Amino acid sequence: MKNTLPAQIAAMLSAALVSGCAAGPDYVPPAAPAAQRYTAAPLAPETAATAVGGGVAQRFVEGQEVPARWWTTFGSEALNQLVDAALAANPDLAAAEAALRAAQENAAAQRGAYFPGVDLHLMPTRQRVADPLSSPTASGANLYTLHTAQLSVGYAPDVFGGVRRQVEAADAQTDVARFQREAARSTLISNLVAASIGEAALRAQLDATRELVDMARAQLDAVRTQRRAGQLGAADVAAQEALLAQMEGGLPPLEKQLAQQGDLVAVLAGRLPSEGISQRVDFDSLALTETLPLSLPARLVERRPDIRAAEAQLRAASAQIGIAQAARLPNISLTATLGSSALNAGTLFKAGTGFWSIGADLLQPVFKGGTLMHQQRAAEAAYEQSAAQYRSVVLLAFQNVAGALHAIEADARTLQAASATELAARKSLEITRRQWRLGAIAYPAVLQAQQAYQQAAIALIPARAARYADTVALFQALGG
Repeated sequence: MKNTLPAQIAAMLSAALVSGCAAGPDYVPPAAPAAQRYTAAPLAPETAATAVGGGVAQRFVEGQEVPARWWTTFGSEALNQLVDAALAANPDLAAAEAALRAAQENAAAQRGAYFPGVDLHLMPTRQRVADPLSSPTASGANLYTLHTAQLSVGYAPDVFGGVRRQVEAADAQTDVARFQREAARSTLISNLVAASIGEAALRAQLDATRELVDMARAQLDAVRTQRRAGQLGAADVAAQEALLAQMEGGLPPLEKQLAQQGDLVAVLAGRLPSEGISQRVDFDSLALTETLPLSLPARLVERRPDIRAAEAQLRAASAQIGIAQAARLPNISLTATLGSSALNAGTLFKAGTGFWSIGADLLQPVFKGGTLMHQQRAAEAAYEQSAAQYRSVVLLAFQNVAGALHAIEADARTLQAASATELAARKSLEITRRQWRLGAIAYPAVLQAQQAYQQAAIALIPARAARYADTVALFQALGG
């Protein structure tokens, strides 16, 4: 009966080692959402179209994945070069790369716990024994030098899988860093493409405003000529001067926005604002893809790096429960030493100088004031927190896609209306000018037509730019 308990303990530990079980729950990935589409109402087969640039109809292709280099679909070589330069020089992306390497090294270091630890010690010591005590040396000298060389081996078998859970948590954190790197890359590309297109749109808007200012200035010269001929009054000249001043007043805000947008593009590309950018995207040369990929909702959780990072964080939290549980179970440590001691370094390892020891330690926590129990409960609560955060990230991802789809449909109709307004305002201005030259109408009607055309022409460019921005947003929302 005396050997029954040790035998039972040995049998239990042997069974645990053979079965390879690990404390805590085995991680099970969350199920993909069962949604069949992203929006509450079915999407129209294609968007509205206009005759102006950037006004093509876009068709949604369900089940198609986002191209790896989706920004090339805009057909701008300058934009492609900007993206390549940013991927090579952006510091945020470089920081994410370094964070991934650090996580990989930490995971590799954690795997070292699977193996025994081996240390080599060389310990020369100068010692003096008190006179009332007997000397440990054969010569009886109270002052001597002891040379010791020792090899120590320590090993803690992973009986209950605590080390395995630690490795699992480290691997999950590596995945977190990997997907955060991918999210940083995706965000950088999307922000740079959107900023570059916005910069091109501002330049086009500034050029259009300057053309309208030139038109208004030429019109003012014509009005002044007619005023000198007695055909128009001073009020007509003043009205045209006011219109010109109003249009000129719109130039400085556009110039400020353009300068700030150029600084943003330069910084995203990894350059100082003072360095500027040599690649200029031509707004009118941009192409709007006619087919928009729309991956299946179930695939979104596999494509979005932020969802993958949240899922990896959930896996790490699950492993932490196992680590906390393993801390409450018995722990075995095996130790061994092998060495030699001598009064002279030259006699080390000779016969009679060697020593060795082998030991084992079985540690079972008995009372820690509730510390280990509360640590396990904290790990379980942290897992629930990570699960809720994962669901939140998934919901936000689906909202991003739905929002981009709604914007694409709505802004296509906005551009259609803006295009029709611009065309009508241009025809109205031409007709009004002809009627005014023939004396059929008074000059205020020309001023009114000019103002209407100015507003319509300027509004057309942001409406076109919005469709490009919507396309970028959809590519990013789908995990491009």
